[in-house]
Amino acid sequence: MDLSRKTFIRSDYHEESFPTISSNQFEGFAAFEEFNTNSPITFPDRSFIQEPFKELKESRIRDRYFLERLVGKLWLQDLPGKKHAEQYLRHQHRHNCRPNTIRNSYTAIEGFLKFIKKGGRSRIEDIDRWDLEAFIEHEQDRGMKLSTVRTRLAVLKAFVRFLIEGKILHSDVLPWKLNIKPPEVLPRAMDPDDVKRLLAVKANVRDRAMILLLLRTGMRIGELLNTRVHDVNLKEKKILIYEAEKNHTGRVVFFSKDARDALKAWLKKRKQSIDFIFYGNRKKALSYAAARIAFVKYLECAELTGKGYTLHSLRHTYATDLINAGIPLECLEKLLGHTSLEVTRRYARLTDKTREEEYFKAMAIIERREADGHYGCDRELQAVLEKTQLLPSHSEELLEHP
Repeated sequence: MDLSRKTFIRSDYHEESFPTISSNQFEGFAAFEEFNTNSPITFPDRSFIQEPFKELKESRIRDRYFLERLVGKLWLQDLPGKKHAEQYLRHQHRHNCRPNTIRNSYTAIEGFLKFIKKGGRSRIEDIDRWDLEAFIEHEQDRGMKLSTVRTRLAVLKAFVRFLIEGKILHSDVLPWKLNIKPPEVLPRAMDPDDVKRLLAVKANVRDRAMILLLLRTGMRIGELLNTRVHDVNLKEKKILIYEAEKNHTGRVVFFSKDARDALKAWLKKRKQSIDFIFYGNRKKALSYAAARIAFVKYLECAELTGKGYTLHSLRHTYATDLINAGIPLECLEKLLGHTSLEVTRRYARLTDKTREEEYFKAMAIIERREADGHYGCDRELQAVLEKTQLLPSHSEELLEHP
């Protein structure tokens, strides 16, 4: 495809114009081996090792089609620097960035190019650091979420570094000290009583299997929806994630007996000609929108609407339950597919029972002394405070409980 021209025919980038990538007909896989051994289904001759590579190849082709649509959309607009923007998007594609990452890059760069054009810039080579700072301030003034502004700032910094390395811009353009402090947000897990109410709902077989798998494996919803039958091992109660949704890192997750029973019930009922565990129309994976609608109905049946629970709350609940059960943070990090232990450590803050117990122990002493008319800090209370380090100096950092 010639991308050197400045205009494209819009119809070239209709989704229907791209060929459908079909997968091989389902022929029976290991997930059925425990309860369907007498089935006349013929098992494939190819090994399971080859199948994931085939899926990765198809995924790569889909990513390429997605990239070309973005590039086409970019060239349909009269923007300064769109040639360099295209080069950067292709650079990300070559480095195997996820489609969502490339989409976020496109959105941020497109918005920036429109902003500088409105400000009178006709060449991207003429921008300076104040253009970047003005754009970030503009995004904040629009009332955009802080997390979104931070993402766009990170995209622009990476884009500018790319232009600096290509000798398009001078290094002085990059505002190294321009940073936005992120909020310290705790994960939102479901209350244990709400989990019981959720699991008590008599829903259809598919939805119950989906909810239980999310709750017992901690998988991201995108990872579960892309799971195929041969990725599941019912005998060992585990799912192989060959390529994680966010960071391309493969991992193994495990599920409990109740999730296994729910999954077996769904596998018996589902269409065996489709290789996705949860599917929608045209034998494709179930969409996020459809999964969200099913979850909302589930919450309505459990009378839990209005509490702000989302599908991702099930992942937070999974992690919180494991922390409360005493699982090491390092182990939880691998199960969740995190690339940094600091991300996993947020759950330790949320579920630190030691601090909670020591606080109420100290508060009981305070209340008892106040009831007796003694308001001073006695030796008993001071010993508790020193033991638990509840009163560190202002220069010390409060250590996280592992």
